This record gives sequence, C-alpha cells and structure tokens, in this order.
Amino acid sequence: MGAQAGAGPERAGTPSGGGDFEIRVRGRAGAALASAFGELTVRPRPAETVLYGAGLDQAALYGILDRIQALGLELLEVRRLPGKAGAGGQNACAEGP
Repeated sequence: MGAQAGAGPERAGTPSGGGDFEIRVRGRAGAALASAFGELTVRPRPAETVLYGAGLDQAALYGILDRIQALGLELLEVRRLPGKAGAGGQNACAEGP
C-alpha cells in the first residue's frame, strides 16, 4: 500500500482544470439571492433555480456548494455539462427583466 499518484483533490471525473456545471436548487431565486452568485448565470424556473458556471475548477465548485448550504438552499442536482472546446459560442443566457 503506497501513496497513489493522482490521489487527493483530483478525483475520478472531477478535472482540476475546470468545467462547465449546472447546479439546481429548490425554489425561485430573487434578485438578492442571484447577487450572491454573481459569477454564475442564474435562471429561475417555476419550481427551481438553475445556476450555470463556466470554467469552474474543483475549488470554485466546492465554494459555490458551501455558499448554497450557508444560505439554507436545498440542493437538487449538480451536473457537469459536456465540454464544447472550440465551439466559439456560449449558451446564450438572455436575462429578462
């Protein structure tokens, strides 16, 4: 039993270089709550709020999850979105009034 190379913060399926994530929490986020996640795109849905983060590394993702817990939000899902390297475009997120 020796120390494994790569063991530690880089777990299987969680790259250290970053990725795009979709995080769903229960309920609709108001403007004040959305401002707590200024680095993310916030999209309210009828029964939940979807937070989108681009290029998040593991530390940033854990920081966001800690903030969700500290605010008393119910975490529904965290999903890594497929990479679109070289696509040149982003998923347009038109923010309505």
